[in-house]
Amino acid sequence: MRSEDLVVMGYISGAFGVRGWVKIHADTEYADSLFDYPVWWLGKDGSWSAYTFEEGAVQPKALVAKLEGISGRDAAHALRGCEIAVARAELPAAGEGEYYWTDLIGLEVFNPAGERLGKVKNLMQTGANDVLVLDDHGKERLLPFVEQVVLEVDLAGGRLTADWGLDY
Repeated sequence: MRSEDLVVMGYISGAFGVRGWVKIHADTEYADSLFDYPVWWLGKDGSWSAYTFEEGAVQPKALVAKLEGISGRDAAHALRGCEIAVARAELPAAGEGEYYWTDLIGLEVFNPAGERLGKVKNLMQTGANDVLVLDDHGKERLLPFVEQVVLEVDLAGGRLTADWGLDY
């Protein structure tokens, strides 16, 4: 499967136990929603392999999962650092005014005056709201991802308009 047909949902942070289970860090709104997908694509450096999800559980500090064909701690540990992705076609459509984070990454951000604020390189969750992390030629700029700031998202045009000044 091509990388552009996949959406990264988290990564494997290590082995869990001795029976081939893996610990997972999920980058999803609801951590256990990753369990809704029967096929996970694991990869590093753009090379992906499909694994069938067998079973999962929510632990106090992480998610854990059992994947078909992974038996034993060594096999699970070998997957450490692999990104976990699902096929974009399997994702439910985003609702009106909702966006998958992966679709926002790479958008050029401008204010209404046409001044370039940077390019979305990441997003992060805070207690109050999500925050866009912009790269402005090596300088990092943070913008709250809230309706009062984000005026327009044009995925097709690769552009986001934000009510934000260069001096903020």
